[in-house]
Amino acid sequence: MRKDVEEVAAALVREYLSRKGLKKTIACMDEELPRTNLSINNRSDLRRILHLESLYKKNKSEEHPLKSMLEIMVKEQMKKGGDAKRCHLVDNRTLSAEENVPASASTTTDASYVWKDGDLAGQYGDSLSLSESSSAVSQLTASPAKESPSPKSSKSVSLCERGIFLPSSSQDSFLASSKAGLGYEKKNSDVDGQGSRTSRMRRGIMAGPITTSSQENSRRRPVRRTPGSLCLDKPEDDSDRVSWMSQSSSLDAGLTEADGTRPFERASSLSVSSHRQSMDSSEFDGLQRVKLHKNKSACSPRVDGLHMAGLVLDDIEDDEDLCGLSTVPVSNSLPQHNLNKRPMDQQTATALKEIIFGSPMMCFSEEWKRQSFTFSHVPALRYGIVQKKGGPCGVLAAVQATVLQKLLFERTISDSSSERLRVSDAVRTKCLTEAVAEILWRAGDRKKATVAINSGRSLFTPVGHYRSEGVLETITCVDVESLDGLKLLVEQNVQQFESGPFGCILFIICAILSRTIPMVRRDMDVPTSTLIGAHGYCTQELVNLLLCGRAVSNVFDDEMKLDSGNGNFTLLKGIKERCNIGLLSLFEHYNICKVGSYLKTPRFPLWVVCSESHFSVLFSLYEDLASSPWSPREFDLYYYDGLANQQEPIRLTVYPGSAVKPSGSEDVDTDLIPPLELCIRTRWADAGVSWNESEPIL
Repeated sequence: MRKDVEEVAAALVREYLSRKGLKKTIACMDEELPRTNLSINNRSDLRRILHLESLYKKNKSEEHPLKSMLEIMVKEQMKKGGDAKRCHLVDNRTLSAEENVPASASTTTDASYVWKDGDLAGQYGDSLSLSESSSAVSQLTASPAKESPSPKSSKSVSLCERGIFLPSSSQDSFLASSKAGLGYEKKNSDVDGQGSRTSRMRRGIMAGPITTSSQENSRRRPVRRTPGSLCLDKPEDDSDRVSWMSQSSSLDAGLTEADGTRPFERASSLSVSSHRQSMDSSEFDGLQRVKLHKNKSACSPRVDGLHMAGLVLDDIEDDEDLCGLSTVPVSNSLPQHNLNKRPMDQQTATALKEIIFGSPMMCFSEEWKRQSFTFSHVPALRYGIVQKKGGPCGVLAAVQATVLQKLLFERTISDSSSERLRVSDAVRTKCLTEAVAEILWRAGDRKKATVAINSGRSLFTPVGHYRSEGVLETITCVDVESLDGLKLLVEQNVQQFESGPFGCILFIICAILSRTIPMVRRDMDVPTSTLIGAHGYCTQELVNLLLCGRAVSNVFDDEMKLDSGNGNFTLLKGIKERCNIGLLSLFEHYNICKVGSYLKTPRFPLWVVCSESHFSVLFSLYEDLASSPWSPREFDLYYYDGLANQQEPIRLTVYPGSAVKPSGSEDVDTDLIPPLELCIRTRWADAGVSWNESEPIL
């Protein structure tokens, strides 16, 4: 029961945060209070559980509707709270046997009981009409008569205070039997004892010694409400508490039991004296309470006529009151059974630092800490990710190329290729989400992935041989076992990658943990290699991890065995399959390495360019360029460098082969050829390149 209440309350808070657009707050809440299979993530389900349908429709029809259900509840509560005292009955007259009230007067008194938000028939339908049913029961707004200062009136018993209304002809006889059964005794003139005794009788607590008011308050059982109960304003003194308790009992008296009888009909058939003496306070309380989930066939109160106080979910001891809550279908936004959240621990953080830097005493530089995947504000370059300082260029280039893959070749739009580069904020963020998810899913061998989320607080206290820096210590790891779940999880936390602190660091942690640290070491030719080398630059292992999902040390195809003599050989690991994104390297021009066809001819015409220890991106707008290693005619390539402070696109025209070259290119000194052209010629041999009036990048 308590768990159900907590889930409903948590869902109400999450709905409020979602309506207010507080995504970071929701993320923090999900970290500290993770969702479960019982979590309610559907607004319609939450409205149904809290009985807010009518209030929701009423709010929606207003000129300035409130956004969240929590605000609607607060507004209604504030509206009702100002008129709380008016919830009592207008007429405070009582039925006293000593005053010999005639039947006609009783009828008049009964008729004076009115509702604040509508009559009884309006609340419960024709079956409980005041004018037609002589056995109608007061539903919560009944107020006791003011006690007369005379001893005689203090001994009177009001049927109205018990929430019991009988036909006029039956009231006198019932009152007489009640008096006889309860065995009223003469009270002394002690006002305290008199008030306490009267209060105890009215609440049905007869056994035990008379206690003081303070003792009675401390021992009094709290009133247990059903989710559909009306407003009960908790009294501040004993006299008001009598009214409060009697109103609570009168509410239940108006409902129908499962066997078709009314609670007051069952109570009147018993001897009041023997019944009250034989039952304890909890049994008497249980007699007066009627559980709404057992009376679905009976008339239910309209939601728009209820006070919002009745919708407050207290810690109710009876599990049956909200037993239907757990059966509400849960449409979780994420496949909860495939999620596994765990905070970062020092052992994992140490292993990460060792594989990234080579030592747990090393830390990320300020260039890495400040770098996220933030897009350019230049109108013609809104697709480009901006690099603040040198260092993370290899990571940024790999993500940039994958963003262009999503933007140019995987979006089903009819715009021309050039128009696709003019993107809105929402579109480029969507492409970033899909790019991050694809890279991580590939690193996890397309079976699982791990997303690292910044929790904003330290999750462990480092000890021993470990240098703290406030990054790894704050990470929460979330494992996902489906691509759709991964995309949704990244989408919910994309701001951490796009604009939050440590966005680039979080991403490489995601990639390493998705591949797993042992597998990353196994991919490398030398297990002691690192992913970040000297001066904070990305190594080829890290770039390969992002491009092909394996942290291999080489860029040639497949594997290569080197004979070490004496029957021993060294295995060098390369690229296993054709990649979506390719790679061109200046080192190949200098015969330092050999780039294989899996990277030279990728599935999409997108290449990460490694030139002068810096990574950038070269791409074409036409997908068919990647279908063949040769191109019979000239074509255009676009170049983007996030660190170059570009203000406009750089378009290069490539002339394959040596037969056709741009004018004047024959006499150019080879020492002055831009490195980018040399990289292009590793893919298209002897190609001529025109910069189309752009300044060549040397």
